[in-house]
Amino acid sequence: MAVPASSGAQAKARSGAPAWARKSTLVLLIAVIALAVFGTTTQTWMTVNLDPQQLGQATGQGGLQVQGSKAATTVTALALVALAGGLAASIAGRIARWIITAIIVLAAAGIIAAAATVLADPLAAAQGSIAAATGVTGSSADVSVTAFPVLAVVAGILLALCGLLVIPAGRYWKTRTKYDAAAQGSAAQSGPVDEIDSWDRLSRGDDPT
Repeated sequence: MAVPASSGAQAKARSGAPAWARKSTLVLLIAVIALAVFGTTTQTWMTVNLDPQQLGQATGQGGLQVQGSKAATTVTALALVALAGGLAASIAGRIARWIITAIIVLAAAGIIAAAATVLADPLAAAQGSIAAATGVTGSSADVSVTAFPVLAVVAGILLALCGLLVIPAGRYWKTRTKYDAAAQGSAAQSGPVDEIDSWDRLSRGDDPT
């Protein structure tokens, strides 16, 4: 006996979301990437070799090390924004997921832009740290860049891609099922509601209005 094509599609739909669209997988991936971006900012992005004769003071043999949080201050904040957005996506509704996706993508774009700026002009990015260490602004120095700004750019790109997946993946997600069921059960009740019933429902977390 031939099986209708629609039956196969329905069986596939009942089998659950594909691996890339699973809520736990995608939310965890966004969180891990956002934490990875945050982790890069705690590492040394640049090493500045200052001229002791020009600046009038010596630095350590290893030079002045500039962390990512100082070289690109916005990256730390944007990583936390993306992390919060990824966690919020797990409980958000359909419309809210669009807003969260925009937030994650914009945060990722900001991360990429900030890290790319450091790579494009590391001396300018290090001026704040140089001034804080020596009291001299506008100094020229030899700056060597580590791999962490590049990793931040790569992580930002991956973060943007994962953020864009929230919309198509959200079609497979069931959101607020516990509260929706309670709301439907409350709406199904008919008849007048007295003050005692109202207080009982409020104590259970239901809104009798």
